[in-house]
Amino acid sequence: MTWSLVIVHPGSLGDVLLAVPAIRRLGARYDGREILLVANESVCRLLIACGIINDWMSWEGPAGAGLCSRGVPLPCKLKMWLNRCDVAVAWMEDDENALRTTFQEFGVAQVRIQSPFSPALHARHQIHRFLEAVKEPADDGSLGRFIQVPPAIVEEGRACLERIRIPRERPFVLVHPGSGSAHKCLNPVTIAGIIQRLDQQDLFPVVIEGPADQHAVERVLQVISPRPPILRSLALTTLAGVLVQARFLLGHDSGVTHLAALLGVRTVAVFGPTDPARWAPLGDHVTIVRGPSCHCPTWDDARACHEKPCLAVTVDQVFTLLEASGLT
Repeated sequence: MTWSLVIVHPGSLGDVLLAVPAIRRLGARYDGREILLVANESVCRLLIACGIINDWMSWEGPAGAGLCSRGVPLPCKLKMWLNRCDVAVAWMEDDENALRTTFQEFGVAQVRIQSPFSPALHARHQIHRFLEAVKEPADDGSLGRFIQVPPAIVEEGRACLERIRIPRERPFVLVHPGSGSAHKCLNPVTIAGIIQRLDQQDLFPVVIEGPADQHAVERVLQVISPRPPILRSLALTTLAGVLVQARFLLGHDSGVTHLAALLGVRTVAVFGPTDPARWAPLGDHVTIVRGPSCHCPTWDDARACHEKPCLAVTVDQVFTLLEASGLT
């Protein structure tokens, strides 16, 4: 019988991607075990395609409900994994011990449950907090930070680009105007100015619009002419295939930005109210753009702040950093 390692992560796209180094460390520590990830469906599909995990179940489905609710039956597939599981990890709160009890009922020998937001953790960067939660040392740079997409996904991305007729003679740049929160985003006039400047420098800007980005993208389109091509609501695997072919991605503190960085794509990440020392992608291929430091003491204060001085980033500031990074 092959033993299994079951990992539970109920976070958003960006949160799960920040945990990938810890998932890899766990895979190395418990070599020989197959890994089941219970998390967001789209990121699970990407991670299994890239060989990071062996199987997945959706946190939003019966698996997540069954793990944490005493009265909800577990899916048969999850029972099969738990019956041969000797190590279980969950990056979440379990205040009523419902999840721990479920693991114990299946005789899981090692159970580690801790939220990456726990005040008991000391690491500053979120990647290191995921590692600390499973008693792994912080990443010293020796841990491979990139994941590789298989050729079939690259080809899928190439076909997507051909449909919007990307000119072969011009390198294309991806611009993601949205984020998980509108309070992290640049003024649409600034984004429009960046797109127009990219076009003037003989780069071909392409806008990414995810399921939650419609309003952010529409605000940019209202102040720009001519309109750039837009890739709308791509499957995450397709988006990965597009990203790896781009000159670089410019985005905010978002799941798309973390995905680009994890794929090894040159990434320009704009940070405002969130702290890059805690949340920015790591690596020399990442360029951080910041306005003045945010002085809002809480996220509620940041949401209530209408002036957003921390996002007072100019087009010239962005292009000075792009030039210094060799991207223009």
